[in-house]
Amino acid sequence: MAETTLFSPYKMGRFNLSHRVVLAPMTRCRALNGIPNAALAEYYTQRSTPGGFLITEGTLVSPTAPGFPHVPGIYTEEQVEAWKKVVDEVHAKGSIIFCQLWHVGRASHQVYQPGGAAPISSTSKAISNRWRILMPDGSYGTYPTPRALETSDIQEVVETYRQAALNAIRAGFDGIEIHGAHGYLIDQFLKDGINDRTDEYGGSINNRCRFLMQVIEAVVAAIGADRVGFRMSPAIDHLDAMDSDPLNLGLAVIERLNRLQLNLGSKLTYLHVTQPRYTAYGQTESGRHGTEDEEARLMRTWRNGYQGTFICSGGFTRELGIEAIAEGNADLVSYGRVFISNPDLVLRLKLNAPLNKYIRKTFYTPDPVVGYTDYPFLSKENGSQQLLSRL
Repeated sequence: MAETTLFSPYKMGRFNLSHRVVLAPMTRCRALNGIPNAALAEYYTQRSTPGGFLITEGTLVSPTAPGFPHVPGIYTEEQVEAWKKVVDEVHAKGSIIFCQLWHVGRASHQVYQPGGAAPISSTSKAISNRWRILMPDGSYGTYPTPRALETSDIQEVVETYRQAALNAIRAGFDGIEIHGAHGYLIDQFLKDGINDRTDEYGGSINNRCRFLMQVIEAVVAAIGADRVGFRMSPAIDHLDAMDSDPLNLGLAVIERLNRLQLNLGSKLTYLHVTQPRYTAYGQTESGRHGTEDEEARLMRTWRNGYQGTFICSGGFTRELGIEAIAEGNADLVSYGRVFISNPDLVLRLKLNAPLNKYIRKTFYTPDPVVGYTDYPFLSKENGSQQLLSRL
């Protein structure tokens, strides 16, 4: 048997992947007025490889969903039609692409909300002043007090995810990823450090998982389990998303996903989990945000518990990615910041070639080129696709 590596083929449900390097979903703020454009098409096709797997940036499910300027949506016909052009170009390069469905919940501001309303959430508690929100003019502001959703409002929000999933399939996407991580709306229901509800969506783990499972069940009923992925981050504290027992929160979600898959007789496409690096969870006096042993224990427990394809992300290097696959701790590894600065990252990782350094100050600017599509390839003639195919 040949050794399984980061560059081995993998069958992810209905999809045949030629390698295990995944483009992680990353907010880039280049979709002016919420409409995907030619810059997005170039950005994603630059990072496409035959048999590669891409996940888009968080894509808004409704007008109440944004918390950044110039992020794309998937809730209007204009957005659907614009995404078709992006997806078609990615498919022409031979890649598979999923649309990440996103609602930021309380991680928003009145300036982004219809009619200047308060953002919606599981709670009426605001995100603390430890965090700042990027405003449309490029300045940073404080997060306002959100409006806790009434119990009777929640099904309307579930419906926005279902319709967004249908829209994504109409746009040509191969599937969708539900964003349930990093302190955004679904995570605001999951984490007991945020969710202070007293109705059937708060309190116990079962209640806190209810909104998530209703979203997943609605989306699966609409487009099929084999086109649905889910991302979670039980141990990530981004935007005050703390939980008193992240290990068991993750296991509770996994138990429900496994049960759903068993009842359906069909698996979700994957579970995507963020490695708890660089968070306040387990922080030590030395400044290390969690120990390697703690991180590894969490990820191994979740990986061993989930019955399906497991993707890990969060600060992976070439060596850590190779190790994760070789040791069976993941089926696929998603890369973020280094994929921003290295459009031919798959080739560079395979060759162990030097990586371009990313420029953080251009991560969230609206410029359609600078810091977006101008990072160099190994080959100036953009021959990396041909070279990769021969390796």
